[in-house]
Amino acid sequence: MSKPEQQELEQALAEAARMREQGADPCHVAKCLLNHHYRLGYLEAVLQAVERYLHSGMAEDEHRRLLKSVEKARQAEAYTGHSQRDELGLG
Repeated sequence: MSKPEQQELEQALAEAARMREQGADPCHVAKCLLNHHYRLGYLEAVLQAVERYLHSGMAEDEHRRLLKSVEKARQAEAYTGHSQRDELGLG
């Protein structure tokens, strides 16, 4: 399946938000789209951090950034999943 164009994504997200606001989401499709879009942003940041880390020859600063981006993705997962999790100690 091809990736949606930016205009298509924006239109789908706007419609999903409208559906949620109006309580017209009986199969939870809008909720799933909005949640996955939110979490995808954090996971894309992890991918970018991994690529920078590998490209840098695994530099210490890039390793720290990678760990922070992973922690943010985990926090987003815990937040949207309504669960608590142990921290990695990367405050």
